[in-house]
Amino acid sequence: MAKKLRRHVITMIATAGSGHPGGSLSAADIITALYFKVLRHNPENPRWSDRDRFILSKGHAAPILYAALAETGYFPVAELATLRKLDSRLQGHADSKFTPGVEMSAGSLGMGLSFAIGVALAARLDSKTYRTYVLLSDGECEEGQTWEAALSAAQFKLDNLTAIVDCNGMQLSGWTRDIMNLEPFTQKWQAFGWHTIDIDGHDLDQILSACKKAEKIKGKPTVIVARTIKGKGVSFMENNVAFHGKAPTREEAERALKELE
Repeated sequence: MAKKLRRHVITMIATAGSGHPGGSLSAADIITALYFKVLRHNPENPRWSDRDRFILSKGHAAPILYAALAETGYFPVAELATLRKLDSRLQGHADSKFTPGVEMSAGSLGMGLSFAIGVALAARLDSKTYRTYVLLSDGECEEGQTWEAALSAAQFKLDNLTAIVDCNGMQLSGWTRDIMNLEPFTQKWQAFGWHTIDIDGHDLDQILSACKKAEKIKGKPTVIVARTIKGKGVSFMENNVAFHGKAPTREEAERALKELE
């Protein structure tokens, strides 16, 4: 299924002629684990009150979310071909007003964790048992709002909140270590009062195990630091910053799809 979602990402971005393949591919295994194994959700009733909430903070990775939503039945798979087209429900950044299954409209980075805290607090206030998951990028963790939110989640002891960081080491213009070094990254979250789990973000067993462990943690939020490879699955896109926000040509798309067979 993760390979299928990656193929959808390549096809829809190549068809659109624009989009963000690198960060979509790095998050593919995380999204697959969540939508096909972890989340309580109902595609026939996207606003089911007891559903688990998934917040895509790294909104430019919308293609991988759309691929999962289509394959789980929120809308037809054929609709993926409309990515970034006028009047499409599948815009370049996810929009909760128009796209079934999308919880937060994204665009500016750094806001998803704050939004997720509000959702997790609402569950507590409403005596609901749903869990809230939020996927961040390591690049957006350079933003101050992320750390303000990290302080708040620990202060409120939000053990119904799991943050996952797609830690692929790259951002728009290069390696995060060169632009704004985040390391020691896991220890920073620990210092902010979070329970931390460090995993290989392409190992489905590790992802599923980490999510189960997070459910058992009481009195504090959990962050899963998922070490990933930008462009994972396509050899010429892996660790290639050029494909942060560049669509593959038709020839490149054909080559990528062949590698993902």
